[in-house]
Amino acid sequence: MTREVMEYDVLIVGGGPAGLAAAIRLKQRAAESGSEINVCLIEKGSEIGAHILSGAVMDPIAISELWPTWKDDGAPLNQPVTADRFMFLSAAGGFTVPNFALPKIFQNHGNYVVSLGNVCRWLGARAEELGVEIYPGFAGAEVLFDESGRVKGVATGDMGVGRDGAQTANFQSGMELHAKYTFFAEGCRGHLGKQLMERFGLREGVDPQTYGIGLKELWEVDPARHQPGLVVHTAGWPLDRATYGGSFLYHLDNHQVAVGFVVGLAYENPYLSPYEEFQRYKLHPSIRPTFEGGKRIAYGARAITAGGLRSLPKLTFPGGVLIGDDAGFLNASRIKGSHAAIKTGMLAAEAAAAALAAGRGHDELTDYPAAFRDSWLHAELHRARNFKQWMSKGLVTGTLMVGIEQKLLGGNVPWTLRHAHADHECLKPASGFQPIEYPKPDGKITFDRLSSVFISNTNHEENQPIHLTLKDAGVPVAVNLARFAGPESRYCPAGVYEYVRNDDGSDRLQINAQNCVHCKTCDIKDPTQNIVWVVPEGGGGPNYPGM
Repeated sequence: MTREVMEYDVLIVGGGPAGLAAAIRLKQRAAESGSEINVCLIEKGSEIGAHILSGAVMDPIAISELWPTWKDDGAPLNQPVTADRFMFLSAAGGFTVPNFALPKIFQNHGNYVVSLGNVCRWLGARAEELGVEIYPGFAGAEVLFDESGRVKGVATGDMGVGRDGAQTANFQSGMELHAKYTFFAEGCRGHLGKQLMERFGLREGVDPQTYGIGLKELWEVDPARHQPGLVVHTAGWPLDRATYGGSFLYHLDNHQVAVGFVVGLAYENPYLSPYEEFQRYKLHPSIRPTFEGGKRIAYGARAITAGGLRSLPKLTFPGGVLIGDDAGFLNASRIKGSHAAIKTGMLAAEAAAAALAAGRGHDELTDYPAAFRDSWLHAELHRARNFKQWMSKGLVTGTLMVGIEQKLLGGNVPWTLRHAHADHECLKPASGFQPIEYPKPDGKITFDRLSSVFISNTNHEENQPIHLTLKDAGVPVAVNLARFAGPESRYCPAGVYEYVRNDDGSDRLQINAQNCVHCKTCDIKDPTQNIVWVVPEGGGGPNYPGM
């Protein structure tokens, strides 16, 4: 099949903070040098920001470097943090850690409570003003290589392909987008980034990446219960002390509160449901009053990288780079990644601009990882390099050791801990656990999955190939159901996977791909690594308002 080809200097796959920052920086560097850099950015969501989900409390350090006049130019960082609160919860109560005892990584003075989706929309508008070509609704479906094996761009997905794989009357062929350098900024567990890591051996010699699933709701609350700028984090209940996780409760402006729950995907109990733990958390007597009399207006879920510095892959390969959470730059200790994404996009852009000015193309941008190693971001991640490793040893030990490292020693320690196992290796057989009885949703504070998916505005063209693919269709029943009690039906936050009984009494896995919110949890946590997430038709998935 002959596809239309478009040529650029730099192609960026993904319209999150990393990709948009890279696009802006490239245009800024071109303007400074009086040259021209042709930049194209594609985004699988229906618009910039449609698939963006984050807490989020944003450190403005990177956006201030990228766009120093952001405040005067109307960037939606409207609500400064006014108060920090960190709580350890038990089933019936808990206690708040005095602020003087909190390590600096848990303090948010000078940061802003934001909708990262709205920040990305603002960045997208600035990028377009500078001349970046932005194409939402186009998913990068395939990496393209030249005859030497160097990355030369990507192909976007075909449109109008039926579930049977045949072309429909609405068929439209994808395009080939070629570039001298291609930036992969797909976010956590990027579909193409995962392939590139394998092809170029980018993970050789580094620790396995480890992940969490973050679930989030946006509420309009009773004005009497609203405290603009209040930031609350919790650890402990409803998770047991051996399971990594915690919550966030962020008071934005306009009587809105963002509430979320993160569960580390290295958990062992196959009966655990991150979604149900999140709903149960909202019933805690210290948390529930915030939502009484309020209205839930949005829901979403997204995996996040948490491995830290020791889990970062090699960032460059011939013709391209990984930036943002496609590489894994989130700082789990601070529960922040947007500033890191922006900074890595800027660093890669500066390396590419210099290379283009020198007449280069399709080689490795080695100045990018070198600049990262000399940056404040590397110093920040280095100080926090042991956080997830300590917390994986349990709440008590982890809290004690993180406190010693961060509060007493400021992260300046001579030792480095390592991750030993990938998350999918950590799930244990169901025979060693009892099913967990979760409370039924009340429709006021707690909700079922399908009503949650409904307000995520998730939609996919029904007559298209299922984008949640199985390497072996027999594995789910023969292994996952038989040994692990079908964990797909619990770790998925959108009701995509369910085991149903056939007429002959046998079981089968039903995949409700229409529900998928693109969180990537299944691609990460499936114990047999039999599920492979691939991009659906461009524009499909959630449409998050203000998340």
